[in-house]
Amino acid sequence: MSVAAESPSPSLSSLSEDDDFADILDAELELASAADSASPGEPPGSPSDEEEEEEEDLVVELDAVGQGSNKRRRLEEHHQDQGTATRPEEDAIGSVKDAQIKICPPHPGFFGGLCFRCGKSQDEEDVPGIAFGYIHKVLRLGTSEMDRLRGSEVKNLLRERKLVLILDLDHTLINSTRLHDISSAEMDLGIQSAASKNYDPDGSLFTLQGMHMLTKLRPFVRKFLEEASSMFEMYIYTMGDKAYAVEIAKLLDPGNVYFDSKVISNADCTQRHQKGLDVVLGADSVAVILDDTEYVWQKHKENLILMERYHYFAASCRQFGFSNQSLSEMMQDERESDGALATILNVLKRIHTIFFDSGVETALSSRDVRQVIKRVRQEVLQGCKLVFSRVFPSDCHPQDQIMWKMAEQLGAVCCSEVDPSVTHVVAVHAGTEKARWAAVNKKFLLHPRWIEACNYRWHRQPEEDFPVPGLKEDKGKEKVTEDATCN
Repeated sequence: MSVAAESPSPSLSSLSEDDDFADILDAELELASAADSASPGEPPGSPSDEEEEEEEDLVVELDAVGQGSNKRRRLEEHHQDQGTATRPEEDAIGSVKDAQIKICPPHPGFFGGLCFRCGKSQDEEDVPGIAFGYIHKVLRLGTSEMDRLRGSEVKNLLRERKLVLILDLDHTLINSTRLHDISSAEMDLGIQSAASKNYDPDGSLFTLQGMHMLTKLRPFVRKFLEEASSMFEMYIYTMGDKAYAVEIAKLLDPGNVYFDSKVISNADCTQRHQKGLDVVLGADSVAVILDDTEYVWQKHKENLILMERYHYFAASCRQFGFSNQSLSEMMQDERESDGALATILNVLKRIHTIFFDSGVETALSSRDVRQVIKRVRQEVLQGCKLVFSRVFPSDCHPQDQIMWKMAEQLGAVCCSEVDPSVTHVVAVHAGTEKARWAAVNKKFLLHPRWIEACNYRWHRQPEEDFPVPGLKEDKGKEKVTEDATCN
């Protein structure tokens, strides 16, 4: 059995800086012994091929990590008790070194610069692979081992009826600001003195002492994590530094119940300014991503659920070009009952229900959550036919524009010309020819922000909340998501 073998052995994601690989192997040995004793029908000295292979791997890997002769002796005694040699091709001395040559290369991975199967030191020829520093700072896995681990992880997850959920931090679950960026209005309101310096289970505003920062938890985040954890194996994945990510993880998960060591930061990324599922020990087919930034997931857009950004602090609003008062300055916040996280939790529940639908004939192992996400998204504007009026520059192809593509992904049909089947005209001013046509023919005439709101909320939003400027009945007050605040 390898270091990250099939369930029920300890997984690599459960390792911490203080863990000892030999201890992990000891735990696997105990499990192997229990399995043997639970199979009375197996004659002594004739273990199954699978058991024999697992026991062989234990000897080789224990030797590779060099954890001491005592543990090695205990392992060999276990094999002798079972009445079988470590390897059929070994002589009486049990030349493990000779057996190693037949196994590596390729090396499954390296721990502390040593192959954890054969014990060979890592050299320039062994560079391919990925470092999993968030699991252990000296762990590096090869492609074949990652594939094997992912396959094993998918089996375990599906057995538990779980998927993988990747969670961004900033503007998704939290909002942070540096102390020297606090606005004068926030200072006058005493926002810094109101922040908790230690963890408060009932608090949502915290001071990160060593980092000179304030962090605000998004409303509903604790309930969100609690309910999501029953459906997903959850990871934190941020472009922030490791120290920052760990501090935020402590606020979100003080009992270390949800994330354990699964906190991925910018140091773990394999491509600059990009996030990737290559550092996640879970298959793409079972991974759902929550993030407020799409461009960092260029290779995994089909897995992504784009989050409405959480701007609590004034500095966050300024960073994204909003001049309105921030939520903190107005002493307001998102509602827990129907805010962004509560909305997305319902979407996740639906995705989970559809994926594990027992009425579907397709085997669980052949299902793909990306198809489920696509299906649920297309239900949002199903039955809507849209025409855009002067929303895009005249010298471009409208089919290539983000808003057009977004509407199609939500299930709408988009076209360039009006006809009786058109249900909505999207415009930024009511004076255009197509906008007037909509008014005469009693079609919905609305602002492009309606599409954005539907995209964030995963539900068709009331058209009357997104009027187009210039209508006679418009009193000059657009009821849009970002008119009162920068949210």
